[in-house]
Amino acid sequence: RFGAREVNDILTGTTRVSEVETPLPKNTLPLHCVQPMQDVFAEVAQVGAVTADKDGNALTRVSNSCDFCKLIMGSDEGRAACNESWRKLVSQEKTSPEFTTCHAGLQYARARIEVQGELIAILIAGQFYVQEPDTQEEKERIQALAQKYRISEDLLLQASKQISALDDRKVSQISGWLERVASTFEQISSERVNLMGRLRQIAEMSALNQ
Repeated sequence: RFGAREVNDILTGTTRVSEVETPLPKNTLPLHCVQPMQDVFAEVAQVGAVTADKDGNALTRVSNSCDFCKLIMGSDEGRAACNESWRKLVSQEKTSPEFTTCHAGLQYARARIEVQGELIAILIAGQFYVQEPDTQEEKERIQALAQKYRISEDLLLQASKQISALDDRKVSQISGWLERVASTFEQISSERVNLMGRLRQIAEMSALNQ
C-alpha cells in the first residue's frame, strides 16, 4: 500500500512528520523488562526495591524485601502505610535521591523516571538503617508497629535483627546506582514510545492509502 522507501524513512526518522501532541500511553514503562532489572539491582545493592507510579502505587513486585517489611506489608493497614510513604517520595522537590525515614523507621529514597519531560514512575530503594538504632527506641517502635498493624511482636522483633545498617559510603553508592537504573528505565521507555509512535504513523498512512 506504500513503498518500502517510505516505510524505511519513517523508521529511520528521515521523513518529517508534523508534531502532534499525544498523551503517553499507559503502558509506557515495559514492566516485563523493568522487573528483572529491578530484581538484579536490589540483590546487588542488598536493598529492597520497588517501582511505583506517580501516585505511589506499586507497579512491580518488591524485590529482595527483608522479612521485617514483608510482615508490615502483609497487613492491609501496613501496606497502606507503605503506599503513603511511597506517595510522599513522589512529591519530593529534589530531583536527586534523598534518603528519608519511612513510617516503619527504615531508610529509603527514590529516583524519578521521566519520558518526554513527564514523570511516569519512581524507582524506590530502601529497607535499611543508616546507623544502628537505639535498642530501647527500636523495641518501643516495634511494639507500636505490631499493635497498629496487628502483627506478632515476637516475629517483628526477630525480623528486625536482619535489617542492615549501612555506612555513608554504601548509602552514597546506592544513590548513584538508583539514578543509573532509573535512567536505564527511562531510555527503555523512550525507545518504546518512539517505536509505538512510528508504528502508529505507519498505520495512519495505511488507512489513508486504502
